Amino acid sequence: MTKPKRASHRFQFEAIGTIQSCFKEKFGIPRQPGLVTGARATIKLADDPDLRTAIRGLEGFSHLWVVFVFHDHGSRKWKPSIRPPRLGGAQKVGVLASRSPHRPNPIGLSVVTLEACRPDAAGGPEIDITGVDILDSTPVLDIKPYLPYADSVPDARAGWAEAPIVRVPVDFSARAESALLERAARTGAASDGYGRLRSLIVEMLELDPRPAFQKRRFPPGSPEAQGTRYGFKLLDFDVKWEIRGAGFRVLGLEELSH
Repeated sequence: MTKPKRASHRFQFEAIGTIQSCFKEKFGIPRQPGLVTGARATIKLADDPDLRTAIRGLEGFSHLWVVFVFHDHGSRKWKPSIRPPRLGGAQKVGVLASRSPHRPNPIGLSVVTLEACRPDAAGGPEIDITGVDILDSTPVLDIKPYLPYADSVPDARAGWAEAPIVRVPVDFSARAESALLERAARTGAASDGYGRLRSLIVEMLELDPRPAFQKRRFPPGSPEAQGTRYGFKLLDFDVKWEIRGAGFRVLGLEELSH
């Protein structure tokens, strides 16, 4: 039997802007939007008068769809099946039944909370968003308003991702708490800045951002996992943490050199 040919339609798109995100590397990024509500980013659009006009009226919406490119997924060839972290990496599903970045076309779609629009910002319009799951410097292809009457389906089924999300307890060492307070004082954000950054780290770690094979090998609470250390880059910090008891302990925050 002759294998049917794929459609030969080709399209070329140009990014309209980029994401300036708190997530500086892939490790630690939540795997879905909205799971880490304190995750902030700014969409910086190109300095084009047409784009300044194009976002007129956007400020009236509470949420947006952001269409973007998985520009740094690290693979040149897409994968027809993948092992979802939600299934512990032990079972395969078709890539089109997943949110994996390793797709026929590496396009992402996230619903985010709109915080502010600045159409007249220097260098191009800016849109502040929260609840992001997008890497810093990600190219943005399109923005659409989220419409509750059309986009929300309360009785939708979640297939293999139906199981509730398990969250891991997180605490902070005295050294980490001190680093948070020092950073807040230095930036003039005082208690508000301290609380936001602390909550962001907690929300990220509660989801256990480790790859599935590490979760299987070193589950929190197991004797062999105790003291296993990790780190991820967040904003201008390298956040160090370890498995402690049945959860995670943040050990410290080291400032990244620029």
